Amino acid sequence: MAEIKLSESRDLTRIERIGAHSHIRGLGLDSALEARVVSEGMVGQTKARKAAGIILQMIKQGKIAGRAILLAGQPGTGKTAIAMGMAKSLGEETPFAMMAGSELFSLEMSKTEALKQAFRKAIGVRIKEETEIIEGEVVEIQIDRPAVTGVASKTGKLTLKSTDMETVYDLGAKMIEALGKQKIQSGDVIAIDKASGKITKLGRSFARSRDYDAMGPQTKFVQCPEGELQKRKEIVHCVTLHEIDVINSRTQGFLALFTGDTGEIRAEVREQIDTKVAEWREEGKAEIVPGVLFIDEVHMLDIECFSFLNRALENDMAPILVVATNRGITTIRGTNYKSPHGIPIDLLDRLLIISTEPYTKEEIRKILDIRSQEEDVEMSEDAKVLLTRIGVEASLRYAIHLITAAALACQKRKGKIVEIEDISRVYQLFLDVKRSSQYLTEYQSQYMFSETPLKEGDDEEETTAMHS
Repeated sequence: MAEIKLSESRDLTRIERIGAHSHIRGLGLDSALEARVVSEGMVGQTKARKAAGIILQMIKQGKIAGRAILLAGQPGTGKTAIAMGMAKSLGEETPFAMMAGSELFSLEMSKTEALKQAFRKAIGVRIKEETEIIEGEVVEIQIDRPAVTGVASKTGKLTLKSTDMETVYDLGAKMIEALGKQKIQSGDVIAIDKASGKITKLGRSFARSRDYDAMGPQTKFVQCPEGELQKRKEIVHCVTLHEIDVINSRTQGFLALFTGDTGEIRAEVREQIDTKVAEWREEGKAEIVPGVLFIDEVHMLDIECFSFLNRALENDMAPILVVATNRGITTIRGTNYKSPHGIPIDLLDRLLIISTEPYTKEEIRKILDIRSQEEDVEMSEDAKVLLTRIGVEASLRYAIHLITAAALACQKRKGKIVEIEDISRVYQLFLDVKRSSQYLTEYQSQYMFSETPLKEGDDEEETTAMHS
């Protein structure tokens, strides 16, 4: 009997790119806001994570607005990871806008306008709306097609039931087309919006779960709706103030949200929107959700941007500002003055500063274990020990980059588990910062525009070489 081979099909929608922080799922805190040693992709930095957890709790309770937090620490100590953990812990309904300090200088608009847009991206508006819907389980769909095509449109009947009642609805051509597009059949539980006629498929009824022997993983089973078929339902839309600004300011309306061509938005438009949102809040139709604006590499901002941030944080509808930097005492951009982290003292005074500490050897080992698992790379114990040593002596980022490179070297020799030889091979192929700097120091005379001071005897040789 011939063996049947099932062809493997890859679901393209489920393929995800593995990023630098794709393993972060949250801050890894328990109910008492104590940091677990290893949890939700986070390792170490217990003090910083606990501090971020307190800030997170205040954000969720709505007790903090217009506050600013600074994540300060050496490169590769998990500042961006903590910010990503905060974003994941907040959930989808709380807006989280992310940008790098240098982005402001490459946009086709003024720096303050770009910052204003970023601020409004981080402020959400939860708009409540009541709508009438018909919700029930499909019993039968009858479609009458005309005998002669093109003479009359299709008509039909839709029978819906709930646990208490059953009703037959007449269908027009558009509704029949919508049912066909959604592939609705008997046994499906659907919701129809009476105002727009939009059909939403909620899933299959539990009563019809045994209709087929095999079903796909995306098949969702739901209970048959209870009570009346026609119901009034409160729908909540979550949008950001920036999205409302764009829709009201551009001629192409909401399409500008997809093209990204938002341009500068006039102050009058924003004032009108703020007034309207304030009215909705008074009427109970909407509520403001202050989100988080995260600015990485904040030392790249100049004195104008810092002055704007000082004023913007005093606004009634300001989000929580989280900034990160890896600089020590350095020059404030746009001035000749030096300041801690390259941030003016008056703005530093407004910041709650969370400092991150370098990872220990054990923590580096745990992070490399998590990254190996995330990148689907099997590694021997000896290889992990060597990689941890590289992480301690060179840098954690360099060690993380070697994981995938070592996996490819392992594939090349047709191996299944990454061994010490694979790590050694890629370590020789790719230099870290220390070895690269050492190489430059040794051969600096052979590079163009080298600024390393020459020894006294080398000056004449250099001049002779240039003349020849």
